[in-house]
Amino acid sequence: MLHDCFFDAFKYHANSVLFTDSKLFTECRITRRGRSLEELYLAEYASLSSKSKGRLFHEKPAEGRTLYQRDRDRVLHSGAFRKLQYKTQVFVYHEGDYYRTRLTHTIEVAQIARSLSRNLNFNEDLSEAVALSHDLGHTPFGHAGEEILDKLMKPYGGFNHNEQALRILTKIERRYPIFDGLNLTFETIDGIIKHNGPIRGKPTPLLLNLQESMKLNFKTFGTGEAQLAAIADDIAYNAHDIDDGLRAQIFKITDLEKLSLVSPLISKIKSDFGSIEESRLISELVRKIVDKLVADILAETANRLQKIQPADSEDIMNANQPIVSFSKELMPKIQQLREFLFAKMYRHYKVNRMASKAKRVIGELFNLFIEEPSVLPDEWQYLDKKDLKNNQARLISDYIAGMTDRYALLEYDRLFDIKAKL
Repeated sequence: MLHDCFFDAFKYHANSVLFTDSKLFTECRITRRGRSLEELYLAEYASLSSKSKGRLFHEKPAEGRTLYQRDRDRVLHSGAFRKLQYKTQVFVYHEGDYYRTRLTHTIEVAQIARSLSRNLNFNEDLSEAVALSHDLGHTPFGHAGEEILDKLMKPYGGFNHNEQALRILTKIERRYPIFDGLNLTFETIDGIIKHNGPIRGKPTPLLLNLQESMKLNFKTFGTGEAQLAAIADDIAYNAHDIDDGLRAQIFKITDLEKLSLVSPLISKIKSDFGSIEESRLISELVRKIVDKLVADILAETANRLQKIQPADSEDIMNANQPIVSFSKELMPKIQQLREFLFAKMYRHYKVNRMASKAKRVIGELFNLFIEEPSVLPDEWQYLDKKDLKNNQARLISDYIAGMTDRYALLEYDRLFDIKAKL
């Protein structure tokens, strides 16, 4: 039947198909008894939009988009997402145009998450929404900025980029008339909270508030889609930090030949292509690392799915271990790579020097704003009078965390250089 053939060819890639015959599309939907494309082509353990718990503030469904597609789009159009373009991944933006920023890293994570989801028949849109959101809370200057801001905020509850992402998504973004934040679905928020697993220990006040208002269960794992977004992050920074580190000449190919994960891949490239220019070798190596990690995840996750036979997404969340994972054989090799990057790259003296300067910039900005909150821009002059001291500090940390690298440097000059323009 034509309708059946049409749907078989479609395979749920709705975003890549331009429908020129709306009548045919409607008839196809009717032929399949009104079932959604998600229900037709996703696995039974995938998170379906039709089974979503909805949003905190009820909204009419968007025509032509599922709930999770709408979540993804809201994140993409947010101010916080745009600012990732000038936020540090490892190297500060002005150190070179080639190196990854938080934005390019986030896009790479989302791409890997979608690819994994597609191969395992999870919901690509939910994975992408979580992946695009996961780094929204990062400060300027990367982890150096987070470290100093957390230290400064200790008396006021500390600072954590994962929680800051939740603050952005539920409070700080002000784009809609009737609610703060982006009003994302419960599943996307839950995925951001638990993409690294269940919440251990006592939840923070922010998490407790979200738990109560959204009826979230912190004791379970995240959905398969959330787990895929988290492991896509691991793949991206492991592979692409190698790329940036090599091109920055922080370490050499010969250093990588000592690593059990990377060494066979380098040997294979040299065997296949002989002597090639280093830039091509690096690119090929990064591709092979990503392919190796993705293939391992797909195989291991398929095995775990086969063992537990999940009937729905809840079965994955209630499993006693992550369902999405690297194999036990690969984990020691990945750990060796992480230790190498930590020692050789993240603690390299050039990175340490920039981190030191970044901490001074953020530290001096924070202390000035605490002492003289009147110098904050007008749009940041609002305070909750119920808890003036703590809320003032949190507002200041929101302001600083939302800065890009270059805006933080510009603000520093404006406030500490008497000759700088205000």
